[in-house]
Amino acid sequence: MTEDAESGVAPRADSPHLGPGDREATLRLLTREIASAWESFSRPRPEEPPITPALDARLREALPEEHSPADAVLDDAARVLDASISPTRPLYLGYIGSTGLDVGVLANALVATYDVNLAATARAADLVERQALEWLAEFVRYPMAEGAFTSGGMISNLSAILVAREQALPGSRQRGLGAGRHAVYCSSEAHHSVIRAVEAAGLGSDSVRVLSIDGRRRLRSADLAAAIAEDRSAGVIPVAVVANGGTTLSGAVDPLAEIAEIAAGEGVWMHVDGAYGLPAAASASRGHLFEGIARADSVTIDLHKWLGVQKSCSAILVRHRGCLEASFGHQDTYLRREDDEVPNAVERTLEYSRPFRSLAPWVAFRVHGASSFRVWIEHTLSLADDFAERVRAEPDLELMLEPTLSTVLFRHLPPDREPGADLDGHNARLAAEIQRDGSVFLAPAQLDGSTCLRVCFVNFRTRDRDLDLVLETLARLGASLC
Repeated sequence: MTEDAESGVAPRADSPHLGPGDREATLRLLTREIASAWESFSRPRPEEPPITPALDARLREALPEEHSPADAVLDDAARVLDASISPTRPLYLGYIGSTGLDVGVLANALVATYDVNLAATARAADLVERQALEWLAEFVRYPMAEGAFTSGGMISNLSAILVAREQALPGSRQRGLGAGRHAVYCSSEAHHSVIRAVEAAGLGSDSVRVLSIDGRRRLRSADLAAAIAEDRSAGVIPVAVVANGGTTLSGAVDPLAEIAEIAAGEGVWMHVDGAYGLPAAASASRGHLFEGIARADSVTIDLHKWLGVQKSCSAILVRHRGCLEASFGHQDTYLRREDDEVPNAVERTLEYSRPFRSLAPWVAFRVHGASSFRVWIEHTLSLADDFAERVRAEPDLELMLEPTLSTVLFRHLPPDREPGADLDGHNARLAAEIQRDGSVFLAPAQLDGSTCLRVCFVNFRTRDRDLDLVLETLARLGASLC
């Protein structure tokens, strides 16, 4: 019997061999594939590659019983990813996705290699997590007392609602909600994760007060004040106000200072869902929109959106120390804790086993510096402004809404359209045709019942000249449907 060359342990005759085989060759292959992908991300490509018959057949095979060479499997994996829709590409404009910083790939490779668990104390990793949270809070100008990295905006928003519930209804995490009535307030443009979070927190979606919006698609603060007063007079307990820090649909930012004043006066927890838009608080051109953010009790920010690190990496930041542990803390007998130790991270989060998500943004801030991120954000804001201006100048396009952040809503107008033409159907077909074409990826959207087209600029790879291809594609495919 011989020793395993990688582990130094002599395997039993019936032991599985779970190493990669020729590790050096596998790493060289992986390095080539990553370099090739990075090169392809540097410019738009004319179309999305098809799923080849050979790859399609491979993806229909049954569970393999025998091992395969790692290089062959990784080659298949690379082909799968190349034939998938990636938000890293410069003309992926349809949804708000990660834009794949190169250093994030490297950091996440190290994370996966060491597989540190941020549930129990993890020594140096705990210090990086704390520092990354402090840097993030400083970047968006938020006075954080504590926070946690999560898997996404859904979990960050849910965490905030659970914290707000415990503040409004102390002891509810142990005793339940009882028979009382409760309310959570948000605008009609709030992300559906807010509704899901309220449901998951046991408050019930019937407790959500969906309030009207103004012409800039912002929550009307007067309606918020009236709704809280009406609920209090009816014996309903206000639990939280969820304000928007850049909505997914249009990029709207609610009047945070006005909402903060109302929430503070009423003693209601104020949470800001800034999953997409909060990085703009660091910009010179849009920072003023976030006046009042420092008075929010908690905020959500997705670093896998406008800050470019890979999924999944979100954060909840809280202004008051102790709120997270009051909502999630517990004393498991198998998790060691001493008075002089760093508390287990699981006592401040909803999740148990948790990867070292904070390493990628920590590395990214160190490698690039905060100033580079501000330049990037201003660049994408400028792209949105330029694109909106060019839409205004095109007779076959109509701007549906002035952009607030980096999202632009518009629609195509067939030049020979008859009165009463089905513009909704036309733009839905155009969006589908653009996605089939593959040179640009954008998506349809519903704005007050009308179907339109939507682009969102968050990718640092997108350049001014790329707008020409977007407009050319719209003109070419729009004309083909007329």
